[in-house]
Amino acid sequence: MGPRGAARLAMALAMALGVAAAAALGLRARARHRVPRGGGGGDGVAVVAGGEACGGLRGVPAALGNNTHQCVFDDLSGSVSLSWVGDNTGVILVLTTFQVPLVIMSFGQSKLYRSEDYGKTFKDITSLINNTFIRTEFGMAIGPENSGKVILTGDVSGSSRGGRIFRSSDFAKNFVQTDLPFHPLVQITYHPQNSDCLLALSTENGLWVSRDFGEKWEEIHKAVCLAKWGANDTIFFTTYLNNSCKADLGLLELKKTSDFGKAFKVIGTKIYSFGLGGRFLFASVMTEKGTTRRIHVSLDQGETWNMAQLPSVGHEQFYSILAANDDLVFMHVDEPGDTGFGTIYTSDDRGIVYSKSLERHLYTTTGGETDFTNVTSLRGIYITSVLSEDNSIQSVITFDRGGEWVPLRKPKNTTCDSTARSKEECSLHIHASYSISQKLNVPMAPLSEPNAVGIVIAHGSVGGAISVMSPDVYISDDGGYTWARMLEGPHHYAILDSGGLIVAIEHTSQPVNVIEFSTDEGQCWYKYAFAKDPIFFTGLASEPGARSMNVSIWGFRGNFLSRKWVSYTIDFSELLSRTCEDKDYTIWLAHSSDPSDPSDGCILGYKEQYRRLRKSSVCQNGRDYMVTKQPSVCPCTLEDFLCDFGYYRPENQSVCVEQPELKGHDLEFCLYGRRELLKTSGYRKIPGDKCLGGESPSRKETDMKKKCTSNFLNPSQLAASTSSTPIILAVVAVLLVTAVAGVLLVKKYVCGGRFLVHRYSVLRQHAEANGVEGMDALDPGTPAGKGGYHDDSDEDLLE
Repeated sequence: MGPRGAARLAMALAMALGVAAAAALGLRARARHRVPRGGGGGDGVAVVAGGEACGGLRGVPAALGNNTHQCVFDDLSGSVSLSWVGDNTGVILVLTTFQVPLVIMSFGQSKLYRSEDYGKTFKDITSLINNTFIRTEFGMAIGPENSGKVILTGDVSGSSRGGRIFRSSDFAKNFVQTDLPFHPLVQITYHPQNSDCLLALSTENGLWVSRDFGEKWEEIHKAVCLAKWGANDTIFFTTYLNNSCKADLGLLELKKTSDFGKAFKVIGTKIYSFGLGGRFLFASVMTEKGTTRRIHVSLDQGETWNMAQLPSVGHEQFYSILAANDDLVFMHVDEPGDTGFGTIYTSDDRGIVYSKSLERHLYTTTGGETDFTNVTSLRGIYITSVLSEDNSIQSVITFDRGGEWVPLRKPKNTTCDSTARSKEECSLHIHASYSISQKLNVPMAPLSEPNAVGIVIAHGSVGGAISVMSPDVYISDDGGYTWARMLEGPHHYAILDSGGLIVAIEHTSQPVNVIEFSTDEGQCWYKYAFAKDPIFFTGLASEPGARSMNVSIWGFRGNFLSRKWVSYTIDFSELLSRTCEDKDYTIWLAHSSDPSDPSDGCILGYKEQYRRLRKSSVCQNGRDYMVTKQPSVCPCTLEDFLCDFGYYRPENQSVCVEQPELKGHDLEFCLYGRRELLKTSGYRKIPGDKCLGGESPSRKETDMKKKCTSNFLNPSQLAASTSSTPIILAVVAVLLVTAVAGVLLVKKYVCGGRFLVHRYSVLRQHAEANGVEGMDALDPGTPAGKGGYHDDSDEDLLE
C-alpha cells in the first residue's frame, strides 16, 4: 500500500488544444481529491441554495475573501503534477512541464515549485534540481509515512551510461543530484517500512537495490520482469530464462531474496504473473497442458503453495484481484470469449476455497476497466456494475462483503428516466471507472473517506440502467442504503474536515469563478465567487485524508501564446472557526433499517454505534478528530454465512442448497499437499465475521490420507497425483437483475458490439504504492487507489 502523504495529483493538459477541449480534460487525482459544483455570483457574494431551511451560515464573503490565496505560475507548461509530502506538513510540490517532440528527440523544460502552507504560496525551487527536465512519466516518488523523502527522475541524453535522479530527505528543502549506473524502466519504489531501501528495474531488465536512499546502487539480478517488496526485507521477482519477459510468459521463474540479493530461492516455475494482497502471495501458473492457467496461493511467502479452487482461464481470459486484506479476497474470473464480463468469487480466510459472489460482473477489455468500488466510509460495503442480458449496465451494492448483491435504492423525490419500465419502480445506477474510460460526461469516480463516516458521493442516473445522458451527483449519508440528489449535472467534488465540509465545482467547458460548499452533508449549498475573472478549470486538489480545511482550485487563463497556470487556495477554517463540542455530535447506529428488530444493525456479526457530527452543527472537527465507535457482538444467523464449496443460494432464498451437478459426489480438494474431504451442511462463515452463538451450521474437513499435487509450480519436485482432479465448481449466488423492456426514449448505456481482442490476462490489483497504483484495501482505514502499470495488454500482470 502506498503512503497517504505520498498521494499525487497529476494535471495533464495539452496546451495545443482548444481552450474548451483543454478545460474538458480536467484534473486526474491519484489520491482522493474531488470537487462539486460552481455557478454564477460575483464580488465574493455568497448565494444560498437549498430552500427556506438553509441560510444559517453568516459572513461567508468576508471570511472566505480574506482567506483566498491566488498563485500564478509564470511559465509556458503543458502539464502540472502535484504531490503532498507527508501528512499534516503543509508541504506541496508542483512540477510544471513543457515538452516539444522533435524528429529524433524531444525538447523539454521543467519548473519545480514548493509550498509549505497547503498551497497558499509557492516558491520556485527549480535551481535545486539544476534546471533539469524531469520525466513526468516517473512522477514524483514520495517516501512512505512522514519520511520527508522525495525522488525526481531527470531526463538525460541517449548516450549517457545511466539515468539521473534528484533526492531529498528534508521535505524538498534541498536536493542531491545522483547519477545512476542504469537507466530506470519504471518509478523507483520505496521499502514500505524503511524509506532508505529502494528498488528499481532497469531498461535492460536488471534488478537494482539501494540501502542508503539511492546514493549507492547494486545490481542483484539480471533478466527480471517484475519485482515487488514483500514482508520484512523480502523481494519477490520474476525472471525470464530465454529471450524476453513477453516471449517467456508462462515460463517465468518466481524467486525471492530476504537479504538484498546475497541469496536467492526459486519458489515457482511456469509463472505467468504474481501479486501480493494482504497476507496472501498469488501466482498465475501455466498448467501442464500449456494452454490454461490456474491461481495458486501461499501464506508463507512462497514456501508452500495451494491451488485456489477457482476455474482455470485460457489465453484470452484473465484473473483480477479486486480487493484483498488479511482474511478475504475478492477475485474476478473472466468468462471465455469477448463477453465483457466475468464472475466475482470471495475466498475463505486462507484464500483457497472460493464462493461465487456475483455473476455477469462488468469488466471489459475496452480500457480494462471495472466499476468495483470499496466504500471506505463504512465496513463491508462495495459497489460495482453488472452487464445484463440486454447488454445494458446496472449498478449493484453489497453490505456484507459480497454475501448478497442488491440494486441501489431509488433516491427520494426523483423520477425514473426512460430506461425504466415504470416511472416509480427503478434504482440508482452509479458512474465509475468504466464510464470515465468511455469518455462520458463523468469527471470523477465515486468518493468516500474512512474518517467521513457513512458519506458516499457519486455521479449517477435513476432508471432501469446507466444512461449516457449527463449525470447528476448523488450523496448517501448511511454507506449506500439511501441516496439523495445533491447537485444537478456533473461536478468535481471533495470531502474536507472529516465530512464536516463538502466542496464542489461544476464540470463545464466554460470558464468558472464560483465554488459551492455545504456544511450539512449536501443538504444546503452556498456559492462563493473565488475570483473576479473566471478561469478555465482543470481540477480541485485537497490534502489526502480529508482532514484539511484547505482546497485548491487549479486552472489557467489566457490564449494559446500567453496561457498561465493559476491556483486559488481557499482556507475555510475562519468561516468554521468554532471547534465542535460534545453537543454537536450524536450517536448513530450503522447499517440500521428497523430499530424495533433486536438484530438491527448486525452486519458481519456485530453492530457499530458511531459518534457523528449533527447536520445542523456548524463547527470544525479539526485535524485531531478521530472516528469513535462502539461495537457489540450479535448472535449468528444464516446471513453470517456464505454458501460453502458445492452449494448456492437459489433466487430469492437465504438457504444454501447443493448444486445439482454435485449431488452424490464427494467434495474433495487439495489442501497443503493432502487430499481433503469436505463434509458440510452448505455454509461457511464469512471471513472476518464476529458473531457468537445462535445458528452454527456444521462443517468439517477430513484428511483422506492421500497425497496430491495442488499446483504446477514446480512439477519436478512434486509427485504426480493419482487422484481425480478436484471439483472446481464454486457456489452459485444468483444475482437478481430486473429485465428492461420497451422502447427507450433515453439511450441506455449499452456495451454492444465486439470488445477489443486483447485482454489483461492478469491478476490485477487496485492499490497505490509510491504513487504507482496497486490494490484497494478491503476495510476502511487503508488508502485505496486504482489501476496498475503495464506495458502491453497481452501480458498477464499482478499489479
